[in-house]
Amino acid sequence: QVQLVESGGGLVQPGGSLRLSCAASGFTLDYYAIGWFRQAPGKEREGVSCISSSGGNTYYADSVKGRFTISRDNAKNTVYLQMNSLKPDDTAVYYCATDMLSEYCGRYYWARGGYRYLATWGQGTTVTVSS
Repeated sequence: QVQLVESGGGLVQPGGSLRLSCAASGFTLDYYAIGWFRQAPGKEREGVSCISSSGGNTYYADSVKGRFTISRDNAKNTVYLQMNSLKPDDTAVYYCATDMLSEYCGRYYWARGGYRYLATWGQGTTVTVSS
């Protein structure tokens, strides 16, 4: 069974850090780009970051540049999102996803509404930034 499982969310104070993990089972992540998305209450899902299959190319939304870092460990079949200097606006459910087609972070990973074209999603992990 093809599955992505996110973990690492929680409650953190503004300025704090969290590391999210996205573990794959039933398939090998090595060949695919993986993206992180988030959805805040009442808002559309948006692309946060993406990493190519080799890890050589990455994408970050402007709102998280310089604060979030995406990485992958293909030996562990896992992708990570290190989130530093968290702000209340980062509060959302965070999802990882892949189209299981491309090595690179195509527009589905960063264009508005592009997430609709990605086939494989995790269940999400909740990040709450609050004092």
